[in-house]
Amino acid sequence: MGYERVNVMKMNIEDYKEILKKEGYKLTYQRKIILNTIIEHHSEHLSCDDIFNIVRKKHLEIGIATIYRTLQLFEELKIVHRVNFDDGFSRYELIRGTEDHHHHLVCLECGKVIEVKLDLLEALEKEIEKEEDFDIVDHNVQFYGYCNDCG
Repeated sequence: MGYERVNVMKMNIEDYKEILKKEGYKLTYQRKIILNTIIEHHSEHLSCDDIFNIVRKKHLEIGIATIYRTLQLFEELKIVHRVNFDDGFSRYELIRGTEDHHHHLVCLECGKVIEVKLDLLEALEKEIEKEEDFDIVDHNVQFYGYCNDCG
């Protein structure tokens, strides 16, 4: 089954509204603000606190609990994916097309996260599925080291 991923660049707010509507939810004012924040900062791997700090600059009426609940809903609806970089925070990224599957480089010094577009694991996945009679629906790879600024 796995994630049904879509290309973020081709999606607009109406597409997300349709995903919500299809599952019986509305794109409320708060959800729209939170979704726009995630879209605008899609390469930053924001935590709930990061999203809250961005949102509250313009929208004081949106509290942290609303952001937590919205992120949980977006995760259930496969709009975002929760990522853990072993730094004590859950971070969120938009789910994109399967052709855009990527991995992460995490700097142990400054915490910078770099997306790696190169995915050489497809052949390995197929071999594992065949050898182990196992249906792989997703994988997650993170490499830890030091970025150019720190290393």
